Amino acid sequence: MPSQLIRSQFNNKYTVLLLSIAFVLSGVSSVRAQWEMIDIQSKAPMRAVHTLTPTLCWIGSSGGNILKTKDGGKTWTTYHLPDSDSLDFRDIHAFSSEVALAMSAGLSQDGKARIYRTEDGGQHWELVYSTTQPDVFLDGLSFWNKKRGICQGDPVNGRFFILLTQDGGKTWTELPEASRPVAQDHEACFAASGTSLITYGKGMAFFGTGGAKQARIMRSLDYGTSWEAITTALPAGPSSGVFGLHFSSAKQGIAVGGDYKQTDEEAPNVLTTSDGGATWSLQKATVPAGLKECVAQYKMTNKTWNGQTQIRKDNKILVAVGPSGTSLSFDKGYSWKELDQQPFHSASFAGSIGFAVGAAGRVGKITRLSPVKKTRRRLRLD
Repeated sequence: MPSQLIRSQFNNKYTVLLLSIAFVLSGVSSVRAQWEMIDIQSKAPMRAVHTLTPTLCWIGSSGGNILKTKDGGKTWTTYHLPDSDSLDFRDIHAFSSEVALAMSAGLSQDGKARIYRTEDGGQHWELVYSTTQPDVFLDGLSFWNKKRGICQGDPVNGRFFILLTQDGGKTWTELPEASRPVAQDHEACFAASGTSLITYGKGMAFFGTGGAKQARIMRSLDYGTSWEAITTALPAGPSSGVFGLHFSSAKQGIAVGGDYKQTDEEAPNVLTTSDGGATWSLQKATVPAGLKECVAQYKMTNKTWNGQTQIRKDNKILVAVGPSGTSLSFDKGYSWKELDQQPFHSASFAGSIGFAVGAAGRVGKITRLSPVKKTRRRLRLD
């Protein structure tokens, strides 16, 4: 019998049979966090947000309003720009609590393609760009540094509209038409979150498109003066394509999107690159599924000590937002977990502090994302 065999092997001494069953579960099972909703006393839709520091955040709103907090969201000041009741500020970029730029989306023939700049914290705004030429529709605004910046718009005469500045947005120059990227039939961009155009490092710029059969990403490596078009595997159409981009290094980037007419559709909505945007690969769709209009990065720096040596470890999490909810990725966009189903259009982080904005005056704040890791469990059977 088996029991007799076991006893014989241990010279008939008393033995204990220990059966150890180890379950090794790696990865993250859930996250302890949620958006803290903030009442800003407004029901206006908002799609532009820039969190500059953990306490300083600017928001662009419809109705010609700009909002700012300097105390981490406890109090907000609203600035109404003159003669701007019909303007919808779809992108905003701040350099400090005093200096910021706001971009209005809308057709130029309706007087809505405008860029404003303030140098006194929002008390006064100067109109630094507008145009009377037809069909200009601005989509996004971004800066490489405090001097050099770019603004991008939908195609005019078959080429994407590009503006450049070298004085911090005080003046803007149109890129010559021959140097602008050529658009395909029906191709355009989505001014949905202020992140369809991004800059990174020294001279890198990207913007995503939709409208045609396949989403494309336009890339510039020389501060927006020349462009190349990369066709991706993400399906596109009149209401679908790339909506938001983010780069965490000169090589690693991500794009998210979907269809704004089918915001809960289970369909591909994530692209990643590991070669600086030269090529893009489809990844698993976000959870929850559906349109994602923006992707940003949460970054928590953890400092520990090894004797007298301080060790720094950065905990980086990608945060994608859209009408169906917030999705998190702990592996650079290759897989996703649901945070919640709060609908937001855009989000922006300064380290571990982030603000998100959405329809009907919706503003949320996150101060910490705490991954709950699956643990090793051992079951002893004596």
